[in-house]
Amino acid sequence: MERLIEDFALQHELDPRLVQAVVQIESGYNPQALSNKGAMGLMQLMPGTARDLAVENPWDVEQNLRGGTSYLRQMLDRFGELELALAAYNAGPEAVVRHAGIPPFAETRDYVRKVFTLLHGGDAGEVLEGRRVRITRDANNQIRLTTAGLGG
Repeated sequence: MERLIEDFALQHELDPRLVQAVVQIESGYNPQALSNKGAMGLMQLMPGTARDLAVENPWDVEQNLRGGTSYLRQMLDRFGELELALAAYNAGPEAVVRHAGIPPFAETRDYVRKVFTLLHGGDAGEVLEGRRVRITRDANNQIRLTTAGLGG
């Protein structure tokens, strides 16, 4: 599973650690996870999202990871900031647009904080309390997330 995560992450120009964090928070790495709202599999794809992403079987690990990483990339491309992309992944892009930022839902705010915590190995509250995250690439074309130089 780890190899599939890395392959799909890199295919969609995502840091594999980001995808691992999303999978951990979404499903705890359980490919049979089903939320009370109907989200399915490792990356908790909603039925309509799965259809839009051409995921025929959301319980299939490979299809779910392909669809989930594609959707996460779409959210990053649309919103340009990781915290907004994660909020959109959790609450839906319309909620992010409607609230002009991270929606005021405890579940979504906790979700974003948890992903950041896993990704950075510490408390992400500081990042979410007014500091923006810049997505850059290093000399090896790896994605790096930083708040340096962005103010707060």
